[in-house]
Amino acid sequence: MPSAAPASGPADGAYPDSEPVIVTLKPKQADGRGYRLVYTVNAPLGATWDFKTDFASKVLLSNKLIKAHRLVSRDGDEAVTETVYYNKPGLVFRWKTTVFPEQHLLEYVLLNPQECGQEFHFGTIKLEAVAAATRVTQEAWFDFFGVSLWVNNPFRGGMSHFLKTTARWEQQAVLKGRKGSG
Repeated sequence: MPSAAPASGPADGAYPDSEPVIVTLKPKQADGRGYRLVYTVNAPLGATWDFKTDFASKVLLSNKLIKAHRLVSRDGDEAVTETVYYNKPGLVFRWKTTVFPEQHLLEYVLLNPQECGQEFHFGTIKLEAVAAATRVTQEAWFDFFGVSLWVNNPFRGGMSHFLKTTARWEQQAVLKGRKGSG
């Protein structure tokens, strides 16, 4: 697995936000594609976990790729959310996320893939403490018409642009949230 942070860090335990690293993965099913996205957020594990598990947060609307977001329901360790992305106007992506607090792990699945033009979309997000920072590892598998073009497009609108833009936004959003709560 690619490392998003050096083996030994600065004396103060802080790590700079890392450049997101994306690796394509073999599909878990016969069709589709997958990826592993790894990056570091310069915030403690607890702050990053709180950010990732605040499913009702309006902060998501500051992400330039997200047009609308709302929490539909929360029942124990499961949350259902709806998100509208600017690159897919008119489509409401309904996600179910299961939270595993002890492992700092999220498992998510798209509940309405056909309505969103997909065959399937699911994955995990794992958080790990790295000194005073947090390493985020997201893995996802998905299939939709044109998936090969999206995955292999290195330009704006492709998978790499979408994932790196989202990771960089999150690196800043977590820090802004910490400053606002302190």
